[in-house]
Amino acid sequence: MELDHISYTGPAFEEGASVVAALPQNLVSLLGQINGFIQFSGGLHVRGVCSAPEWHSLESVMCGQMALHHLYPVLIPSDVPFAQDCVADQFILRNGIVHKLEAETGELYSLEVGLAGFFSAIQENPVEFLAMQPLLQFQSDGGSLQAGQVLHVYPPFCTNEAREGVSLNPVPVQEAIGFLADFAQQITNLPNGAKFQVKVTP
Repeated sequence: MELDHISYTGPAFEEGASVVAALPQNLVSLLGQINGFIQFSGGLHVRGVCSAPEWHSLESVMCGQMALHHLYPVLIPSDVPFAQDCVADQFILRNGIVHKLEAETGELYSLEVGLAGFFSAIQENPVEFLAMQPLLQFQSDGGSLQAGQVLHVYPPFCTNEAREGVSLNPVPVQEAIGFLADFAQQITNLPNGAKFQVKVTP
């Protein structure tokens, strides 16, 4: 696998980390060579086996206070949230198959590819496969994502109001995940077309 457009690589692979035993061997092999990375200026973030930085840590999203299976009922403890895109949608390895978690809605669906197929699809068409259009818009307006940041989208893409346009702002990834998981929980039982208010507190 050839990797290009890399803007960040993770620290040394932590051999003794407890999370290693829960990872599939092909992911361990990859992370042993390059312990996670950011590609396409934030279009893809593959997490690594490390304790710091926390935003890059696989263990943090599998076992820590921000473990995604605690935040999203559709996930289970054995799921491996190995990567995310520019708006914090998550890529999950489950039984060797990559799934995508829509962070706004909490919906999970299979991409019907394994890890190798996932990276092959990215190489063939990163913009479409990773849904990088918001990032390209943000960049065309002069913005750039720093390591550890994703785009906060308002109004959320799942709303009708988003059709009129959205604002895109860089936020720390932990903040984004916390907001999106809470949002997904609050709308999970609403019928299609339901109206709701989003209140932003200081």
